[in-house]
Amino acid sequence: MTDYLQAIFLGVLQGLTEFLPISSSAHLRIFPEFFGWEDPGAAFTAVIQIGTELAVLIFFRKDIWRIASMWLKSLVKPEYRGHLDARMGWYIIIGSLPIVILGVFLKDTIETEFRSLYLIATMLIVMGIVLGIADHIGSRERTLKQMNIRHAGLLGAAQALALVPGVSRSGATLSMGRFLGYDREAATRYAFLLAIPAVVGAGLFELKSIPNGDNVYGWGPTIVATIVSFVVGYAAIAWLLRYVSTRSYLPFVIYRICLGTLVLVLLATGAIAA
Repeated sequence: MTDYLQAIFLGVLQGLTEFLPISSSAHLRIFPEFFGWEDPGAAFTAVIQIGTELAVLIFFRKDIWRIASMWLKSLVKPEYRGHLDARMGWYIIIGSLPIVILGVFLKDTIETEFRSLYLIATMLIVMGIVLGIADHIGSRERTLKQMNIRHAGLLGAAQALALVPGVSRSGATLSMGRFLGYDREAATRYAFLLAIPAVVGAGLFELKSIPNGDNVYGWGPTIVATIVSFVVGYAAIAWLLRYVSTRSYLPFVIYRICLGTLVLVLLATGAIAA
């Protein structure tokens, strides 16, 4: 029963933090340590993210269908290749390549060294500062209509940094988007769409690790956490998307720095272990 209660808590935590630039994977690593629980592991984290990504798939179903259908049409009909949705299909594919390639080559590191709380806390602080700078100095002139292959590649490279817990997939992509001059709405929408292949792919890839003792939870708690993350994520996504798209990122910057600093202090005093 304890495993299921912990799984429900982690599912709620995942659902609330996935869509904000504060790193859901960092929270899933840090908070169990606060409560004296075992590290749920990279496999558990990747799998329950499928729940929140399913919420994204449903929420953006019209956009996804439109982009996918236009992209497929453009493969056989040249007159569609200049359409924004057709181009967006290519941009999402190109932007997904860095995290897929690095994820395969760094799999062992992701599951070991990248789980260090020292590293995670440092990334929370550093990338929080980067997010604040990007939001402050970034221009707000570009929309998704002005997206190009180079920008898609740069945004994809930024997303790949999220292989390190504490970076935040949305935070890194939003930061790059703001540096490239995209307005908050455009940067946020592209970040959500770009995350779909990476998160779903990683979750499906890690499914095989759940019953093999590679994480502390078995199938039952993992399924419960995934369902909870979907329900909470779907309930929160509309508000969170609207907030992140239109408001300053300063509250998230402050939160990241405070959480990262707290973790470093607790590590230094021996209150928690790395």
